[in-house]
Amino acid sequence: MVKGVVGEETRLNSLESRLTKSALPSEVGLAIGKFSSALDRVFLFDLIPTPPNDSGEPASSIAHSDNKKTAAKSKTPVPDSLFIDQDWVAEHARHVSRMLVGGVKVVGVYVWLGDAAFKNSTITLCQTVKGVAEAAATVDWGERLLLHISYSPRRWNCRSCSLSPNITSGSLRPCDFKLGKVLSSIQTFKCMHNFDLRVPIFRDSAAKYQTFSDVLRHAISVHAKELTGAKALIDGKLVVDNEPCSSDGVHEIELLIPILSNSSVEACSQKDVVGILSFSGSLCSFAYLNSKEPISQAITDLKGDIITSLQSRLDIISDEADGDSGNNYDVERQVSDDIPAEKPVSQLVLQLLRKGYSLPFPRRVFALWLAGAYVCDYLQPSETVEVLKDHCMELLSMEAPTDVSTIFEPEKEVISFATKSFWDVAVPATETYLMGDKSKLDGRGESGAKSVKPGHINVVAAGLILILAILVGFLLFFLKG
Repeated sequence: MVKGVVGEETRLNSLESRLTKSALPSEVGLAIGKFSSALDRVFLFDLIPTPPNDSGEPASSIAHSDNKKTAAKSKTPVPDSLFIDQDWVAEHARHVSRMLVGGVKVVGVYVWLGDAAFKNSTITLCQTVKGVAEAAATVDWGERLLLHISYSPRRWNCRSCSLSPNITSGSLRPCDFKLGKVLSSIQTFKCMHNFDLRVPIFRDSAAKYQTFSDVLRHAISVHAKELTGAKALIDGKLVVDNEPCSSDGVHEIELLIPILSNSSVEACSQKDVVGILSFSGSLCSFAYLNSKEPISQAITDLKGDIITSLQSRLDIISDEADGDSGNNYDVERQVSDDIPAEKPVSQLVLQLLRKGYSLPFPRRVFALWLAGAYVCDYLQPSETVEVLKDHCMELLSMEAPTDVSTIFEPEKEVISFATKSFWDVAVPATETYLMGDKSKLDGRGESGAKSVKPGHINVVAAGLILILAILVGFLLFFLKG
């Protein structure tokens, strides 16, 4: 449960000034911040407006009441209500959540609206908050924030919205809100994480997961379990307590996974396995910590960011491949005749592949955002950092990075095995058996003849050594007598 919310005063005051000058009747957007389970508090970093939809229409508008007869009968003016394109706001949240790094999440929704219209639109706002939470799906607490910036009268109100199945106006609960210096006190943690997962591919009768997407999601979930028990080194020292980190600068984190914790190696019979999926590489992760939070929170955020990053890359590949099934990233496909040529990559059935198949994953690049904090994006091998610049402007309403030094590409140097995580399907076991049996049959007579000779030579040598030992023994016995 959220007990309090602290917003970055420079960012929120700047937003209020912009909205006041714009004289917009309404605006809706995303609240970006960090939920601290140790402090039961949310730290708001920024508020990002949802851009116009593909038709150029704003994500929110005021629905005015034109029914004069109803107003005359009630003798009171019918209050205005708020219309929100909830699907578009949720889609915005889905894309923005991919650009945020460890610990920084979409924590709710903000709305610029008059007080009367707000009171008449609480259910709509709660439904919007719930849709955003489901689209982002990155924070494991059962509530989100609804920040109301009222221009009539001028004030800020923060409420916590419970994500219950049945959304009502009673789902909103007042929340303590204040402005402060949030960004100046955050600390940065960086981790270059190496991973190497090998998951067996089973026959149809024994397979729980068959398609490329399902098998790889299973491999990622397996690695998530491995990371749960991983120890951490911070700046070369083992993290053993929950004391706050007082030193400044970027802290280097190394995760130590126990050697025998590879749960991806399942007990199985060789006859059930037709191949192997190899998923390996090296990725970069960042996490940010408030000065009052324990170091363990940064470690948890880094572990979560690693898994989220892998899942985001898989989602990007699946989304784009499903949207253009004939392209499939120009990857050479070697499949059986049972698989249609237009089948998307994410739906490839691994049991039907007859030769090795590899697919590069997008690489993660970073751009400076606020107070030295980074946001990220994922680029395909053919894409440049111009894609990152466009996404920063469109999705985060920030100025496009013009200085190359503000763009960080840590995974570029290890692109051959880090940003391109390869999975290979081995030759089916039945073919291996046939090849082995054939080689045995072809060389049975010749190898059989040769196999007798070494054994015969060993017996003769042993006999000669035994006779020589007996003779030496008799000789020593007579000389001693």
